[in-house]
Amino acid sequence: MLIGDVARRSGVSARMLRHYESLGLVRPTGRTDAGYRRYSGEDIRRIFHIESLRSLGLSLNDVRRALDEPGFTPSELVDDLIRRTRERIVGETELLKRLRRIGAAEPSGWEDVLQTVALLQALGSKSAGMRQRAALSSVEESPLPVEALVEAVLSETDPNVAGALRWALAQSGEGGPALLAEGLSSPAAEVRKRAVRSIAEIPGGEATALLEDALASPDTVVRRYAVLALGARGVAEVVPTLIEMVAEEADDVDAADALSALAVRPALAEEIAAGLADRIARPTTVSSARRRLTEALADIPGITASRALADLSHDEDRAVALTAEYVLGMRDAP
Repeated sequence: MLIGDVARRSGVSARMLRHYESLGLVRPTGRTDAGYRRYSGEDIRRIFHIESLRSLGLSLNDVRRALDEPGFTPSELVDDLIRRTRERIVGETELLKRLRRIGAAEPSGWEDVLQTVALLQALGSKSAGMRQRAALSSVEESPLPVEALVEAVLSETDPNVAGALRWALAQSGEGGPALLAEGLSSPAAEVRKRAVRSIAEIPGGEATALLEDALASPDTVVRRYAVLALGARGVAEVVPTLIEMVAEEADDVDAADALSALAVRPALAEEIAAGLADRIARPTTVSSARRRLTEALADIPGITASRALADLSHDEDRAVALTAEYVLGMRDAP
């Protein structure tokens, strides 16, 4: 079979066949009287073997060794090919992610592209200060795609940078809550915590709905952050949980603050005061918990809170009585 026929049937160009010959990979069995290369069936099988090995990513030198050196075993080479392929996939995936983020920023010109690239690079910097500046700049100068901010906030360990990222995310508009929702189900506890904290700082009904869903989370930390955030948003349904958090000394100061914020509504203030008083009166409530609950009554306005404090000022527990008496004095002060 002549070289043109081989090229047509194998899909390997005549030029590549001559290149293979120059490298010693495949040599035609003979030549015609006119000097044209003639390939045998065995030559053609070797050509197909070469192409098969090339399809795996082997270099032509590795192909030659694989076909000609009996002691050349494939295991080590295949393992190396797997490693290099994985590295290439990671690199290509990262490039694709970056390109998508640049596209999402809707650049109007190359200056916008360069600015977005610079911010993305800064966001991935090892310097906490540079990451923080990138987060702040994403709001003040050139907006970063919300996907980049979410990924950054879910992986950030520096508290100052994390705060800047949460603020930037809260300013970024739509899209953040839905992406952060995935973080709530992460197998990593720290990621779940970062997700719920970020959602808590985003205004709007979508974030509130996610926080309400988070009340059913098996993660205690997630539930507590959700309760505190919902309390700050005026969701009355979390009042009983907030009271329990004060009693159990679980973020009790923040829980008491949330109760105080909810108590600006007079009807709810009476409900909160009654709930605190009821929890104090339970026989199972230990002295330290009774004292914290009494302190929480200090910032709850209304008659119910005042009456509860007056009763507690005569409590058998001296620490509780003194606390109630002090709080009453503060409430009566001009």
